[in-house]
Amino acid sequence: MTRSTPHRVAVAVAFASLLGATACSDTETDGADAALAPGTLITERTLTTAAALPSASRTELITYTSEGADGRPILVSGTVAVPEGEAPDGGWPVISWAHGTTGVGDACAPSADTVGGPAHGYLGLTTAMLDRWVADGYVVVQTDYEGLGTPGGHPYMNGDSAANTVVDIVRAARELDPTVGEEWIAMGHSQGGHAALYTAATGAERAPELDLQAVVSFAPGSRTSETAEFYATGGPAIAPALGFLPVLLLGAEAADPSLSADAMLTDASRPLLTAARTGCMDDIREAAATVPVDQVFSPDANLTALRDYYATQEVEPLTPTVPTMIVQGDKDVLVGRSITDQVADALCANGADLTYTVYDDADHRAVLDESFDDVRAYVDSVRSGEEPATTCG
Repeated sequence: MTRSTPHRVAVAVAFASLLGATACSDTETDGADAALAPGTLITERTLTTAAALPSASRTELITYTSEGADGRPILVSGTVAVPEGEAPDGGWPVISWAHGTTGVGDACAPSADTVGGPAHGYLGLTTAMLDRWVADGYVVVQTDYEGLGTPGGHPYMNGDSAANTVVDIVRAARELDPTVGEEWIAMGHSQGGHAALYTAATGAERAPELDLQAVVSFAPGSRTSETAEFYATGGPAIAPALGFLPVLLLGAEAADPSLSADAMLTDASRPLLTAARTGCMDDIREAAATVPVDQVFSPDANLTALRDYYATQEVEPLTPTVPTMIVQGDKDVLVGRSITDQVADALCANGADLTYTVYDDADHRAVLDESFDDVRAYVDSVRSGEEPATTCG
């Protein structure tokens, strides 16, 4: 059962009222603003499903406030896993995890994961990796992102929205449990690697009351601005990646409703959207196997608008303000090493304090396990005040 207090009930009512007000008007009251500061905890309940980390003393499913792609208040779900034992002086350090692509439907939210669930094949791997961190004395918080598990669409690969939710869940965790400390590390994989890099650039400024010590980005997604040109080629090379097209289109539509996903596709390819709206990535890949690669986009699709939107979400213009590590698998066919090489070069040129490590035999998922010891050593060195080795310069 979801626990609440009179104060939290009042905050939830204020949140609902503000959502109604902002849906009709840009006017907000000072009182509502105060009650709905980003990171305000709304609800919590204990989880015992596959979404719970086995080594934690408890894992809580929470909802909290954040700021969406359109700049308005949103309700976000996520989990907070607290270690066993007594917290150190200053409280438990925090890992805020940004997950990779699971889909755009509510059933794809990590907090909704179950054994045999539609995204468990991927989430089971990340749960095992994150459990090692909670066993080592870190609170592990995992946002579901905007629109996954809560009302509204999911603006897939929108950097600002994702980074906001990564930051604000740390604030909510500290409200949930006073043993949660101020020191935190942001980490993310694939879609979440993109979110992590945005957090590296904006997280410290967004939450100056916290101490963002470092960011780790695993195989960060990028080059979404090339989506239209890539899929419009109609060649056989697009077939393995066709499963990502509907989440990219629906993500763009969630952030900018003028970008109609349905209007962009042909009758032959529109089942991709149905699969994305009702299932997760395995369901989408199954539907993608039936779509002719030369019949994807409608002849009158506004691909320029799609390209222009995603051009605003690229990572290369970012300037990380905290030590940042990127890890990449050389055998990754979903996020190619050559692209991540270019991302690393761009971030170095922007003045990043960057460590970039490539794992020769790792693919997109295997890099999580292959890099664990190096990532742990990197986090330990930053937290101890050492200067990590830099790739730049």
